[in-house]
Amino acid sequence: MTGIEIHPKAKIGKNLFIDHGMGVVIGETSDIGDNVTIYHMATLGGISPSINSDKQREIKRHPTLQDNVVVGSGAQVLGPITIGKNAKIGANAVVTKDVPENGVMVGIPAKNVGTATEEFKPYGISNEEKNEEHSG
Repeated sequence: MTGIEIHPKAKIGKNLFIDHGMGVVIGETSDIGDNVTIYHMATLGGISPSINSDKQREIKRHPTLQDNVVVGSGAQVLGPITIGKNAKIGANAVVTKDVPENGVMVGIPAKNVGTATEEFKPYGISNEEKNEEHSG
């Protein structure tokens, strides 16, 4: 109904925000930290073929997204890799290697093109601004 597929064994931290979720896929051994944002058509997928399902049951095959990661629309984050804290994955990027903290990844294959220096603000509103709106 939602167009979002999350494997029941995926580990998900608090405040996961899936924006315009149609087509989002989160694989079985994915591990998602806190305050992560994922946009539509993004995949956290595995790269191992299902040749011997019994052998692959306890093997890490999907990515780990640490806290405050943003995954752009259409991005493919594939394999047992780690996306470091505060990293930004650009729209349609194909990421198959580890990403350092604060990395900014774009392209196919994805390349690190800079350092994310600002807090990601969904809809341009910071946590401080949200708190001010609700307290005043």
